[in-house]
Formats: sequence, C-alpha cells, structure tokens
Amino acid sequence: MGYTLHCITGLLLLLSTLFYINTDASKCRATLTAQSSVIPAGGSVTLNCSVEGSAGWNVYWFRSDSVSSEIQLIREGETNRVISVSQGGLYHCRGGRGDPVYFTEESNEVTITETASKPKAKLTAQSLIIPVGGSVTLSCSVNPSSSSGWKYYWYRDEKSSEALTTQDAVFHSNGQISVSQEGLYRCRGGRGNPVYYTEDSQSVRIGKTGSVLTVSPSWLSPGASVTLNCEVEHPSAGWSFYWYKAVPDLSEKSSSYELLPDGSGTAQDSYIIHGQTHTAGYVCRAGRGDPEYHTDHSQPKFVWSADVHSAASLTVSPDRVQHFTSDSVSLTCEGNFTEWRVRKFSEDGRLSDCRRMTGSTCDINTSKSDTAVYWCESGSGEFSSAVNITVQNDGNGPILVSPVHPVTEGASVSLSCSLRTQKILSNVFFYHNDKLIQNDPRGEVKISAVSKSDEGFYKCQYSGRESAQSWMSVKGADSSSSPVWLMVGLVSGVSLIIILLLLLYCCRQSKFPDETRDVTYSLIKLKDFEKRSMQSTHCVGEKIVLIIFFCELI
Repeated sequence: MGYTLHCITGLLLLLSTLFYINTDASKCRATLTAQSSVIPAGGSVTLNCSVEGSAGWNVYWFRSDSVSSEIQLIREGETNRVISVSQGGLYHCRGGRGDPVYFTEESNEVTITETASKPKAKLTAQSLIIPVGGSVTLSCSVNPSSSSGWKYYWYRDEKSSEALTTQDAVFHSNGQISVSQEGLYRCRGGRGNPVYYTEDSQSVRIGKTGSVLTVSPSWLSPGASVTLNCEVEHPSAGWSFYWYKAVPDLSEKSSSYELLPDGSGTAQDSYIIHGQTHTAGYVCRAGRGDPEYHTDHSQPKFVWSADVHSAASLTVSPDRVQHFTSDSVSLTCEGNFTEWRVRKFSEDGRLSDCRRMTGSTCDINTSKSDTAVYWCESGSGEFSSAVNITVQNDGNGPILVSPVHPVTEGASVSLSCSLRTQKILSNVFFYHNDKLIQNDPRGEVKISAVSKSDEGFYKCQYSGRESAQSWMSVKGADSSSSPVWLMVGLVSGVSLIIILLLLLYCCRQSKFPDETRDVTYSLIKLKDFEKRSMQSTHCVGEKIVLIIFFCELI
C-alpha cells in the first residue's frame, strides 16, 4: 500500500512538472524587429529577436525566399539576439532552452528586400581646364547621401582598371582629389569586406590650358608668305609665344620640334614665314610667369605644296584625284631615302599615319573616310609634295578624271568623266568654277595650252548626276637654264677677253704721245639670241650686248 502511494505521488509530481514546463513555454513568444525593410546596395540591415519572460533563451534564425518556398535554418542556438543580413527574403526566429530543448512560439515574419540596382557614384570637377602650373579638384559622392562608410576609388582614362595612387594625385578627405595631369577621370565608391562597389561615375575630361595654331594659307602658292597664329585657350594677358617646325621622327612615330629663327618668347601671337616652297608642319605653345610655365604644344598644322620638284615626292596609282569606294589605291613615296611614312589629314581635322605601309608604298582600300590630303615624310625629315584624294560615296554617280599634280603652263591636259561600270562616257557636261564650259555634251575636255586662268575647281555631270569637284592647279613654266643660254655665256666670255686684250694694247701705245697716231675703231657686236622655254611656246627676244670700243693707236 505504501509502495503504491509512493508511485502515485511521483507520477503526480512528474505530470505537474510537465504541465508547468508546457505552460511556461506556451506563454513565451519571440518577437522579430528589423532596422529597415530594405537593404541598401552593398549594405545590410539589422534584425533583433527578443523573447518575453525569463532569461537563458538561445535564438534560432530562419529564412525563406518566399511564402511557398522551403524554410531554412540559417543560424542555430545563438546567444546573440541581433544579427545583420545582406540578403533579401522572409525572416522569423524563435527561442529555445533546456536539455532537451524547449522552444518558444515562432516570431512574426519580416520581409526584407534588396535595392534593385547599384547606386552610381557622381563626379564633379572644380574646373575642366587645369591652369598653367596649377591643379583641379575633383569630388566623388554616392547617392543617397544618407548612406555612409564609402571609400572612393579614382581612375584615369577609360581603359584603366588600376586606381590612382598618391603618385598620381593629391588625396583629400571627403572623397576629393587634386590632379595636375590631363585625362579622362571617373570614380566609384566601395565599402564592406569583401568590398562592394557602386557603379562607375560619369567620365569627365580634364584638359590643360592649351595652344591652338592656325596657318594661312594651307596650300602654298609661288611668292606667298605663310602666317602662323597661336591662340591660348581661355585667353588672358601676359603670354609669350614660341614657334616651332615639326620634324618627322619615324622611330618614335611622332615628330620632334625645332625652334624657328627668332621664334622664342615673342610678344606677338603671330609669326610670318617668307620663302616657304615645300610642305611643312608647324607647332606653337605659350608661356608666362616667373618661373615661366608653358602650355602644352599645339597640335601640328601643315602648309602643303603640290610642287613635285623637291627631294621627296608622292605618286598616286591610279593617277587621278577622285576614286570610287572600295577602289585599290597605291600611294608611293619617291626619293633617295630608306624610311618613309605616309600621313593623312582628314576632312574632320584628324591627323593619322597609313595603316598598310609596305616599304615606301601605302595601300588603301578606299572608303568615304579616306577623303583627305596625303603626303610623305622621310626618316631624314623631308616632306614630299601633297595630294588631294576624294572618294565618291555615291556608287552610281560619276567621278571626274583629273590630274593629281599641278599642270605646267603651256602643257596640254584632258579631263574626262567615268562611272564604276563604264570607264569612258560621252554626253558629259563639264564645269569650271561652277560655270558650264560648253553648251554641248562631250566625252572629255582638252586644253591644248594650259594658262593660269584655267586653274580652279572642275566637275562633270552625267545623266543628271554630278561628280565631286576637284581643284586643278597650274604652275609656272620651268625657268631652268637652256642650251641657248649656255651659248650666250660662252660668247660673252670670249668677247670680254678680246676687250681686255684691246684695252691692254691701247694703254701700251699711249706711252708714246709724240709719235704719229692712227685712229682705230673696233666694233664688236653680238647677234640677237632668242630664249625659248623648253616648256613654253612664248619666245623672248634678247639683245645681249653692243659694244663700241674706241682707241687711239700710233
């Protein structure tokens, strides 16, 4: 009886204990709160799980992607009731304690979302132009401005992936740097470990105070001077100007600069060159202050000569100014040099080198962008004559067939019109400086003896379609010596010797004044010679000399 009573008492005690525990657990509930329901880009939010009632609870954390997806236990039995999460989803928690573990009810569910896109850094510049001898301050920021903890990374030029260092710029606080080197700058923010980066900012081009050179005229004409003008960007007072000749440097694929005579530190922003006869390149820059700071050198500008009488020359094959698209054109440099490059100055003002250079020949498969001025530069610094190349963009239109190089006065020349599919055309109208040359259509225009008045722009018209217009240059007749002038020189020399001998004889005879003197007249007359230019039909009558020598002889 006693044993039975003892067992019943123990059973009642166990049941009461279990009832107490279950009652205690049922009264405890976990509560989940979030610092924010949106995770900022590259950041996180803080979750707090609290349990009512007595202490000693451990926290179990759960997450799912959506209401219908599987719930995952992400952290188990942590004493820390606060965690940071950087992944969106549905979160809840519960407490547990004891061994075996007794759990609280599950907490409320909190939805955490991520920012849809990365924030983008923003770059602002104090100025877009670096003053001479100075610097420009750049600032980088990340929106929203309320976010903090960003570190800023700076880059120069689009292809660069390495951030700038203290060797490249002066770093300040608050995302600012000072730069004294021109270039294309951008920035981005980063924070966390591992580092989460924002999108790159917009790129901002920072330039130095530069010089801009203009030349006039661009094409040389006999006897004309060349005027260089140097303009400083964002001009102010106190500048001195420096003038240079560009000398080709093929080893560096660039040019070196030689100071022109009296071209150092001029007060005037212009410089005049007299007697320039060949193609040449020029550069300028400006300076001021003490010590003097200089702008960058200007971009080289060129004056071109079409005259082929120089140490270097350029030939074009096919030998015409205008070409169709996809034509194969060869530009060949000629002269006593081993190294060459062919340079190109495009309609948009870009200077470039030939991409397909084989020896002294540049090969071009023409496109519209190949419309340009071309010339050769040798490894010894010589420039060739320059030529214009025009590419016809209209595949069905005609081209004018005209000479590449200047035509000599007195020479004959023919102009014709051609289609891609038909080389010889009839029923063509030709225009000179936009004036119709003749009223009746024909196959070509022939000028038997070219004169300076024939110089100008020419174009042709066929079946209502016009070609581009091309300039035909006319140069003066060659003034080199002819055999006639060599004969004149020889006769003049012999005549001078005879005159000197007669003078000597006359002077000797004059020493005997008392003797009977005879009077002798000596007449020397050189016949008329005519000079005829080898390349001109015009004759010039030249009277060389008429000398009457009088001397008294005994």
